[in-house]
Amino acid sequence: MLHRNNVKKTSEKKLQLVLCWHMHQPDYRNYLTGEFVLPWTYLHAMKDYTDMAYHLEKHPKAKAVVNFVPILVEQLLDYEQQFKSGRVKDGLLKMLCLERLDDLNDQDRLHILDSCFKSNHTKMLQPYRAYQHLFDLQKMMEGRGRESVTYLSGQYMADLLVWYHLVWMGESVRRENEVIARLMTKGSQFTFDERMELFKLIGELIAGVIPRYKALSDRGQVEISTTPYNHPILPLLLDFNSARESEPNAPLPQASYYPGGLRRAQSHLAKAVESHQRHFGVKPNGMWPSEGSLSRPTLKLLGEHGCKWTATGQAVLAHSLQREMNGNSLPDKSSYLYKPYVMEDMAKPVYCFFRDDQLSDRIGFEYAKWKGDDAAADMVHHLEEIYRHSHGEHDPVVSVILDGENAWEYFPYNGYYFLSELYAKLEKHPFIQTTTFDECVKGIESKKSTAETGKLKQLVSGSWVYGTFSTWIGSSDKNRGWDLLCEAKRSYDIVTNSGRLNAEELRLATEQLADCEGSDWFWWFGDYNSAQSVSSFDLLFRQNLANLYRLLKLPAPVDLQHVISVGGGDPAAGGTMRRSDGA
Repeated sequence: MLHRNNVKKTSEKKLQLVLCWHMHQPDYRNYLTGEFVLPWTYLHAMKDYTDMAYHLEKHPKAKAVVNFVPILVEQLLDYEQQFKSGRVKDGLLKMLCLERLDDLNDQDRLHILDSCFKSNHTKMLQPYRAYQHLFDLQKMMEGRGRESVTYLSGQYMADLLVWYHLVWMGESVRRENEVIARLMTKGSQFTFDERMELFKLIGELIAGVIPRYKALSDRGQVEISTTPYNHPILPLLLDFNSARESEPNAPLPQASYYPGGLRRAQSHLAKAVESHQRHFGVKPNGMWPSEGSLSRPTLKLLGEHGCKWTATGQAVLAHSLQREMNGNSLPDKSSYLYKPYVMEDMAKPVYCFFRDDQLSDRIGFEYAKWKGDDAAADMVHHLEEIYRHSHGEHDPVVSVILDGENAWEYFPYNGYYFLSELYAKLEKHPFIQTTTFDECVKGIESKKSTAETGKLKQLVSGSWVYGTFSTWIGSSDKNRGWDLLCEAKRSYDIVTNSGRLNAEELRLATEQLADCEGSDWFWWFGDYNSAQSVSSFDLLFRQNLANLYRLLKLPAPVDLQHVISVGGGDPAAGGTMRRSDGA
């Protein structure tokens, strides 16, 4: 361990640390029925979005950037309205507050059994004896066909629904809320009234998410940033060939381009800015582009939509600098990574920040195996080492950017001790200064900061994953997904240009199209992902495309009945996150 008094420093020089937590869920709604197909939005709201706000509230001197994807915000508000109106559109929530669970049909029983054991069993099932007992009973009944569904009582279903929501509860709520403490202590035989108490609490937690982060933003502790509305990969909407800048031999879809991609990219950006201003009261100063996906045309569009900054992965910077150096090897990253860059010859300059992949991946994949205080100390130690190796009197700017929700499922106590210790250490550190991207930019522009700005002559298109787009395009199944989407977009163009849809029909069709353009469908296509996850997202993508055709008053192509991708892998973190280097 490097002790602080052994680190040589000047009184002026600081290490500026930007912790950027990315909050994202794709749209899980069926646009024809309004029903939520999967529950991940509200589950992460009550577990992760609440906990992440809590830790910042408890450490008011620690700053961070929190990136909310607009379609996630819209879903949170949709859930809030469901609880207010009493018209619940999520299957599990409906059954949680159903009085007579003995009357459930076989389909609903199967839905509960299929859903309510989906979690990290080591951290979220095995520690709770009563929940483990429910799992053991279900395993005993496997293989008995219809009997396994009908034999388990309504009380079993009630207890299972309660426990599923209890283990998806934020650790901060678990420690401070009387209802949760009482239900977890009781353990079984939950009554209808107790289920309604839990239901009401879930509604309150969801309703509190956006106001809590807005309050943190209003007091200057958090910068809230945004992402193109439905989380599309903008460089690919603009030009499929951008994938070949980092992978020259990447196979591409049969379609040579995405029809009307520029207009669609502009629409996602404009809607994101409008949504952010409506929900948070101000326009965003910057954007984390979907999956850190950047290209020179994308950077130009971001500037045109008012972005002062953006960010992506370390490999994008490395590829860009290597191209400038004609492929020569780069020096140690301490000489080039820890500063923002601007592109030369760009009318509206946008400051580009590049994540430290090693530090970001340590949080995402390594620290869950450590004791919380040891992991926090190790993180600070690595930051001190970066400071010690930094050159001259310029402030190094370190960007740690990662998923702000999925990682914590693998930590003990939802990352409670790690985050508490990390924020506490950073708050009192003599020369590590937590800040935001916006503060960095303003400091540089006002010359109040000693941070250095680099210049880029080249920008090789890529994302934070490997510095390429291979996670979303280039394999046979991913390319097939793009071709199906391109066919649907051409149909959309023909129908909407014909004037056959009224204003409301056009709105719904356009929203469904935007949903189909999101990155998540292509992320999950691939045999390296689990079969269960691939099946869920494959089916949902094809249903969304079929719904688009119905909204356009066209028959859905027969091809949409055929599976696009079949998984079979066992990826880290269930595939919800990925290491930046593919290790």
